[in-house]
Amino acid sequence: MQKILLIEDDISIFNLIKDHFLHWSFEVIGPINFQQILPTFLEEKPQLVIIDIQLPAYDGFHWCREIRRHSKVPIIFLSSRDHPMDMIMAMQMGADDFVQKPFNMEVLLAKIQAILRRTYDYGDEQLDIVHWNNAIIDYSRSAISREDQEVELTKNELFILRVLVQSLDKIVSRDELMRRLWDDEKFVNDNTLSVNVNRLRLKLEQIGLEEVIVTKKGLGYIAITKEGL
Repeated sequence: MQKILLIEDDISIFNLIKDHFLHWSFEVIGPINFQQILPTFLEEKPQLVIIDIQLPAYDGFHWCREIRRHSKVPIIFLSSRDHPMDMIMAMQMGADDFVQKPFNMEVLLAKIQAILRRTYDYGDEQLDIVHWNNAIIDYSRSAISREDQEVELTKNELFILRVLVQSLDKIVSRDELMRRLWDDEKFVNDNTLSVNVNRLRLKLEQIGLEEVIVTKKGLGYIAITKEGL
């Protein structure tokens, strides 16, 4: 379970994030004393920090600067302040992202997952569960579920989906997919790839994920984040 230090003095927001992220195998902890945030960070050794700007005693910029003196851990600012200078200051102090309140929980989760992948270079085997378009991809069970519906995927279908979601909103060429499948000892030819992609699309449609894998003619395929899902 990955640990997140959430430096947020609004208890309702803290509990909302903590309860939601628990379902995604994140342990969310907070400081007991807002004047002793750095000792908490050094003791807990979180994989990621989320921090508000407006805090008791010292502001978020102060604690970001203090944490950066000791660690390169990913830091996300979560704040209701919307002045461009606040965002600029956050980035200049070493923040990895800035999310404005009110925020979408799924967007925040997606940003955290992406930052953790980039930072720690987690292999696929370490990310057994991924959230995408309000659906849960469970790589360990070769299944994808959304709301109360679930479909099982073949090894090739799962592998294709994994590669596309890893390159979310970016085109993956057919040659790249076939090369990756070949490297994984799953032999495919051009026709077999088309069949597998079409079967994958049909299974996604069964759980309400229509047109989330788009064909870019002459280029390849792209898994998209679709509005409204």
